[in-house]
Amino acid sequence: MTLLEVKNLEIVVNTGGKTLPVVQGVSFQVNEKETLGIVGESGCGKSLTSLAIMGLLGGTTVQITGGEIHFDGMNLLELSAKERRTIMGNRMAMIFQEPMTSLNPVYRIGDQIIENLTQHQKLSKKAARDRAIELLELVRIPDPSERISSFPHQMSGGQRQRVMIAMALSCDPKLLIADEPTTALDVTVQKEVLDLMADLQNRMGTAVVLISHDLGVIAQTCDKVAVMYRGKVVEAAPTTSLFQELAHPYTRGLLNSIPVVDHDVEWLEAIPGRVPTLDETLAGCAFHPRCSMATELCISTPALTTHYKQGHSVQCHFAGRETS
Repeated sequence: MTLLEVKNLEIVVNTGGKTLPVVQGVSFQVNEKETLGIVGESGCGKSLTSLAIMGLLGGTTVQITGGEIHFDGMNLLELSAKERRTIMGNRMAMIFQEPMTSLNPVYRIGDQIIENLTQHQKLSKKAARDRAIELLELVRIPDPSERISSFPHQMSGGQRQRVMIAMALSCDPKLLIADEPTTALDVTVQKEVLDLMADLQNRMGTAVVLISHDLGVIAQTCDKVAVMYRGKVVEAAPTTSLFQELAHPYTRGLLNSIPVVDHDVEWLEAIPGRVPTLDETLAGCAFHPRCSMATELCISTPALTTHYKQGHSVQCHFAGRETS
């Protein structure tokens, strides 16, 4: 059953007297208990899409100009601010990229978890404290009854991220959005956090949207993948199908840039060029300046989303063709 459906989402940023598109016609679905991975380079619109879903763009120069966001049968963009607050942090929660800037530095971690529980679950202060200790134990924080009184700066980066996970899961949400939750962590702690999230998801049956720039992480953790480039989903497929046959040259470029442990190479492959800036106008495919397969068709005509194979869609004139 579909839990989250994003349809033709359009987001713009107003800067310097200009209105620039940053997310263009993005669509995807997340079913109950499923994990969707959204991957792409920095600036492709991954995080802005997640913030739009969570209703966190208000009061900024970024605004939603089109599309729909349906969650559990409701169009979130039609709800009032009060109605959205009853959902966010409760039935839908988010783990942010950098816990040191997401946690309030002047409040103890326990108080920050307790506030969420008293606000949404209407628990008493004592019941909320007991539940907060249970959550810290659940995310494997040692001595949770003692650490509940710690300030964020008194904990390591991995422990702070575990606190963020505990806070996000405190109200048993149906959907969890994790925005690059392991970016600031070393490799060992990154694996621990990803394993923890997978374990908690299996226990609680939560659907997850995992945002990352790392295809390796996506391959290990997700049921299906959406690859974004310059504000668009250029390839989407079940994870197994995507890695068996990378149909878009950008996806192939991302995968080829990952080092392989058992291969001795002098230079890693890299995608040439750079991502076009928001104020650059391109008539055709946005990836064509960096693509070795680009033809006059790619330069002049945008590629439409096509159903490449069962459940596998691609936005490319030459989907599946190997780079020359």
